[in-house]
Amino acid sequence: MESRPVVEVVCALIEDDAGRLLLARRPAHKHLGGLWEFPGGKVEAGEQPAAALVREIGEELGCVAVPGEPLRAVTHAYATVTVRLSPFLARLVPVAEPVAREHEALRWVTREEIGGVSMPAADEPIVAEWVARGAKGG
Repeated sequence: MESRPVVEVVCALIEDDAGRLLLARRPAHKHLGGLWEFPGGKVEAGEQPAAALVREIGEELGCVAVPGEPLRAVTHAYATVTVRLSPFLARLVPVAEPVAREHEALRWVTREEIGGVSMPAADEPIVAEWVARGAKGG
């Protein structure tokens, strides 16, 4: 059996005061292009996941993220790579609005809207956990 590389990735479930979640659309020319995802990125060697999250949100959105509670990690095998995705609930420091520096677009979605958004398969269990948490009152 062929083994795929495992890429360690962090992502932020950034909520606003209205309880909406920030999503970013992947550039068309990249793997999974055009799909919506949680902002974040690869964890560098020796980097702690929460520190990677802060760095990636700064690079991708031009904002300062405050990582909160981690959610369940997800490992998903795509055709050419396996990702281990470590999600965190997060807030943005209210200094600047997020800007799509590495994505095609940003959007805020509610728990009711997120089911109709096209997202990578690895994000599906994270979406389900976020929706369930809201149904239970957080």
